[in-house]
Amino acid sequence: MRIGLLTEGGYPYVSGDARLWCDRLVRGLARHEFRVYALSRSLRQEDEGWMPLPPQVTRVRTAPLWTAVDDGAAHGRDLHGRRARRRFTEAYADLARAVCEGGAAEGRASRSRGACANGCAEDGVNGCTGDCASARPSGRTGDYGDDRQADRFGNALYALADLAREEGGLGSALRSEGALRVWERACRTPGTVRTAHGARVGELLAVARHVERALRPLSLDWYEDAELGAVDLCHATAGGSAALPALLARHFSGVPLLVTEYGVPLRTHYLATADAPPAVRALLASFHGRLAAEVYRRAARITPGNAHVRRWQEHCGADRAKLRTVYPGMEASRFAEVVADVADAAEWAGSAERAERAERAERAEPAETSAPRRSEPGGAARRAAGAAATTGGTFEREAFEREAFKREAAEREAAEREAFEREAFEREAAERESAAHESASGAGDTLVWVGRVEPAKDLVSLLHAFAEVRAHVPTARLRIVGTAAGAEGRAYLEHCEHLAARLFPDDGHEDTRPSGDRPVSFEEAGAPDAPDLAAVYAAGAVVVLSSVVEGFPVSLVEAMFCGRATVSTDVGAVVEVIGGTGLVVPPREPAALARACVALLRDPARRRRLGEAARARALELFTVEQNVMAFDDLYLDVVSHSPRRRVLVDDRGAPLPFGTPAEARLPGNWTGPRRPLRRAPLWASDTTTPPAAPAQRPEPVGEGAAR
Repeated sequence: MRIGLLTEGGYPYVSGDARLWCDRLVRGLARHEFRVYALSRSLRQEDEGWMPLPPQVTRVRTAPLWTAVDDGAAHGRDLHGRRARRRFTEAYADLARAVCEGGAAEGRASRSRGACANGCAEDGVNGCTGDCASARPSGRTGDYGDDRQADRFGNALYALADLAREEGGLGSALRSEGALRVWERACRTPGTVRTAHGARVGELLAVARHVERALRPLSLDWYEDAELGAVDLCHATAGGSAALPALLARHFSGVPLLVTEYGVPLRTHYLATADAPPAVRALLASFHGRLAAEVYRRAARITPGNAHVRRWQEHCGADRAKLRTVYPGMEASRFAEVVADVADAAEWAGSAERAERAERAERAEPAETSAPRRSEPGGAARRAAGAAATTGGTFEREAFEREAFKREAAEREAAEREAFEREAFEREAAERESAAHESASGAGDTLVWVGRVEPAKDLVSLLHAFAEVRAHVPTARLRIVGTAAGAEGRAYLEHCEHLAARLFPDDGHEDTRPSGDRPVSFEEAGAPDAPDLAAVYAAGAVVVLSSVVEGFPVSLVEAMFCGRATVSTDVGAVVEVIGGTGLVVPPREPAALARACVALLRDPARRRRLGEAARARALELFTVEQNVMAFDDLYLDVVSHSPRRRVLVDDRGAPLPFGTPAEARLPGNWTGPRRPLRRAPLWASDTTTPPAAPAQRPEPVGEGAAR
């Protein structure tokens, strides 16, 4: 079948979100034809080039979201004429009123959830990060489920798209003074969110700019008959702007829509506007909530990446009958070699222990010919009684009975002592074998943290927790492996390095010891002298995650593939991912994090059991194969329940009963368009080949190091 794959800031570019799993999905489904429609987020991303594309990708179209350009030149005219301006004002006013009234509903719902336990503001829109227990969605149909407002928002969206298709110049209209006046009137309308009533002109300008950027895909021609209108299924790899062309293809051409979200776009917008004025935060939160609700309402299937994302989707009005959780697929083969090497080394190291155990077992149970056979309880007494009966003497019978009972008690005591010694020996041997396993893998008492260095990862709490771990386990070490995320990440990394120097004086910047001898070491993932990430996981006794905000914990899954025990904080989808194969503590509690780490460092046998269970769980749920099979089944299910019925018409608008030939079901463009195509905007590219100097696909240093 033909699949229209829509991305934002990711595939087919070599950098960005969701590029790896999209590439694995496309390569894993070679029997389907893929057309990729990508929105880029920066000029740097475009300059870095594309990933190598497989032959099943037959078409690629790209457009930037990071720059504002006029699209009126593509049509030879701007949005002129009284009728066109009136259509724009009416449609945009309906959209703005739906947003303003939706903001009021969301504010009431957020206040009803109560104050945040983590110190966030009472209103979830105005301050909560969304990861605390008190601010998590309740699982009911969300605050954007008002059918009247949803219809108003959706109809306004489609009216703007229809205006852009017929007249052009939508981008300039969204940036015009008329658009600002629409927001001013909408904010003064009764029933609007309270914080928006006093919005200033600068705040409304910020809202208008943000909405214009989010609605730029409405000016594209991607949903025309020869583009997404000719596919069997649109698969949007994110909500929001990325799903707009697919939403229009569904509205104008009836193409079924599948939406996949491995993150929470609404929460991302909450956090991105943390420093914005209250009116801006409330209006933008309402806009993105309305847009998400419209996408979920029109989608045939919705595939969240975990239960945490699923709760947020239900909060935005997603129908539970449409939801199906599909975990991200990750490469397990790159960790298999390390696990095999560690297993072989542990087998060699534990062979002496097993030989000694077998030898002691043989000595503890002598051969049947060299010792009399033990009797069952009471057997000695019965034999003694029988022997005494043959003598016929009462005195002799009583003496035999006393001697038999003494022998029976001695036999029971010896059996109990032997069983106790055997259990103690087996327990000690298991601990020695686990220690040999750790020694063979080079783990010892090492804690490992892997990820993207940023404040949300809360490395400060991890360093304080490790100081307490060192008080109980003096030989413990902490390896922090990752990359700094932008200027903020680099500043945070420097702060953590100074904190480590204060907590562990011998580990200062002037310390000349090798990094392997220091209590805390900071290593950059992907650096020339950095080891392979799989080896980093395997070299640790325990893998730690200390985040206060987390989506899908990629680093934990990679550690599970390596058979490592984990200690993590209860945020995002952590509990769902690890199941019962690791220890979970509350976020921002260094003491609890330290206690969990010490408990595992002191119990090698428990670490090994948890690691083996974690690897089995990861291989069952989080491999590329299960991800590809799940989406293949979903494609077939969606198309079977929503078949495309293309109705072709002639120049007069009359239907053509036999206008769709049988070849229309084959890959390729066998049929012509239903109506004349308009020219695409100049800021959107139309190509099926990579840029002139494509960047080579880099070998990933590990997905966890970038998350």
